[in-house]
Amino acid sequence: MAQRYMAETGSRGSGPERSGSRFRRLRDSWRQDRGIWRRGLFLAVLGVLLALVMLLHAHIPNRVGNLGSLVETFLPWLGAGVPLLLVLALMRKSATALIAVLLPAVVWVNLFGGLVFDKSGGGGDLTVVTHNVNAENPDPQGTAREVAQSGADVVALEEVTQEILPVYERALAGTYKYHAVEGTVGLWSKFPMSATRPVDIKMGWTRALRSTVTTPQGEVAVYVAHLPSVRVKANAGFTAGQRDNSAEALGVAIRDEPAERVVLLGDLNGTMNDRALSPVTSQLRSTQGAAGDGFGFSWPAGFPMARIDQIMVRGVEPGSSWTLPATGSDHLPLAAEVKF
Repeated sequence: MAQRYMAETGSRGSGPERSGSRFRRLRDSWRQDRGIWRRGLFLAVLGVLLALVMLLHAHIPNRVGNLGSLVETFLPWLGAGVPLLLVLALMRKSATALIAVLLPAVVWVNLFGGLVFDKSGGGGDLTVVTHNVNAENPDPQGTAREVAQSGADVVALEEVTQEILPVYERALAGTYKYHAVEGTVGLWSKFPMSATRPVDIKMGWTRALRSTVTTPQGEVAVYVAHLPSVRVKANAGFTAGQRDNSAEALGVAIRDEPAERVVLLGDLNGTMNDRALSPVTSQLRSTQGAAGDGFGFSWPAGFPMARIDQIMVRGVEPGSSWTLPATGSDHLPLAAEVKF
């Protein structure tokens, strides 16, 4: 009886054997399917187009609605199309589509694969933090407390209104002996600050400053900037003209900066991929790109989709870069260690 039972059950095969059998049946069915190469041509075209958009994004024109900048802002997310096309190709049983999906996959890995892994070198001579605290922050005192507990030597805050400024000054005074505020941006430091002045970024009011911070390792010119916001409008596309003009003005200021060591902190309302920020990004290195762990998206805080806040350097080496926990703001704070 036992032998008969084992024979009957054994004919069905064990788990791994059944899995192998299913795989073989699937493979054989695909081999015998003569339409496997003819089906899924539309999916194959979509795969090629997706690869071309990622590969040639710099050639997408900005003349109509700043389309190029819009695509570049969310460029890493185009990779989400790869698994979607892969599933559709499998459902369609199309070998042509499966091969075509490899193209955008390879392009995405080439562009962003390096950001997936932790590149931090560990240690640094100066720890900096930047945070757009949001003018409508419901808990500015809690936000200031979180920033102070980050252990940063230098902190840059953006969207600091005159009404709420005293709250931040009181909350940060115990940790940071020196500070300066110009317009709606401020800089707090554990080390002496000098030569602080506003920076004209062509906005009509002050949203950028520059200061020399004297650390035990030497002086460093620190810039704090909050470039104009951008919007996506149905009738106008990606409205980034004012931001682009401010980026050009900020780039001129950094170009003319005589200091050897430069750190830029702030909300640039744009990513490193956005060509419109090239007056700035062409002169400085992103700490996230050089020493970060992951993409380091900073906005919106609830579900970060883009890194529009930046820490960038010249004349110093990025040691590590990371995002801090959410505060009452709609942006995440960013932190980095730099080596002199």
